[in-house]
Amino acid sequence: MTRPGLAAVLVLVLALLVPPASAAPAPVAPAPAAAPAASPATVERIVLGGVRVRVGPRTRQVVTVKHARGHHARVAFWVKRGERWLRRMVTTDGRTGYGGLVPGGRRRQGTGTTPLGTYTLPWAFGTHRADDGWDLRYRRIRRGDFWVQDNESDFYNRYRHQSRGGFRWWLPSSHPDASERLTDYGRQYEYAVVMGFNRDQVRHRGSGIFLHVNGRGATAGCVSAPRPFLRRLMRRLHPDLHPVIAVGR
Repeated sequence: MTRPGLAAVLVLVLALLVPPASAAPAPVAPAPAAAPAASPATVERIVLGGVRVRVGPRTRQVVTVKHARGHHARVAFWVKRGERWLRRMVTTDGRTGYGGLVPGGRRRQGTGTTPLGTYTLPWAFGTHRADDGWDLRYRRIRRGDFWVQDNESDFYNRYRHQSRGGFRWWLPSSHPDASERLTDYGRQYEYAVVMGFNRDQVRHRGSGIFLHVNGRGATAGCVSAPRPFLRRLMRRLHPDLHPVIAVGR
């Protein structure tokens, strides 16, 4: 190893005596501005025909179901014009479940109760071919179609054909998990509008809650109305008007 020169020694001494300059802080990029929080859609609570209804800002059509006595009810159809709600149709021969009325969240399968509250009317099904005057999404019933009420099925509370499997369609009607064969109800399901109560798959709460044509008496939890009322309603409901149904005491 060679001996260092005098200049090298001086540089080393100065390095030990003089503290190094602090490093300049790296520039920090400004934090992106927080996106404004989306304001929830305003839900308005109104009363139509004695029934409390929850309507969103785009709702322009409402069906009200006002309990009268026993399983009887007054069913009315309302439209919004400007800031006013106008009644366009009404029948006093509406029907509800043989088990009475109950808050939707407390309903249990097999009790024959109709759920109270406000629900969407997203689509329809029935025995007829789709009519050019119908705007709701529509499915025509065919042999082998069921509404699944099998609590062990992934398709609980859904419309499904038996050929696709996934539920025990062969169970006898007396079984608590028996599904509903839609062709067995040709009269009631001539016209049927699905209620949003069916959207969530909550086992044992009950399924297949519709607005459909009257049978001979009370329903098993649905809402029903006379055939002419349903036939006219099918020509008026429009998805762009965000129709809802409200069931009240």
